[in-house]
Amino acid sequence: MSQAFLTLLAAATAIAGSSRPESRCGWLHNPTPANWWLVDRDGQWIIAAQGGYQAPGIDRMPDMTVAGWVRQNGNYGYGCACLRVTADRDSGRITRILSASSQPLRACRMDRRLPRP
Repeated sequence: MSQAFLTLLAAATAIAGSSRPESRCGWLHNPTPANWWLVDRDGQWIIAAQGGYQAPGIDRMPDMTVAGWVRQNGNYGYGCACLRVTADRDSGRITRILSASSQPLRACRMDRRLPRP
């Protein structure tokens, strides 16, 4: 096989690997308007940045602040959540939100793999 073909194959595999849906559970942060990220056992995942990146599907995410939300800075803060997403591991971005649900705070507090919020 040619080097160009192998390079193309590797790039296609990386793209395909980042588009498989996966469940990610951890601390969901919304410290200020339009800034969202998730911290799970693998690290921090950017969901949205004010004035910049917005993961497709964020507009369909349910109100995560209704139950188990720790308020900091008015209505902003953090909670525990599970999201079904596609993600780009290289950039640390959520590339699409397929579904999301809030979880009891104790679920994240008891998970020793998660850092404190």
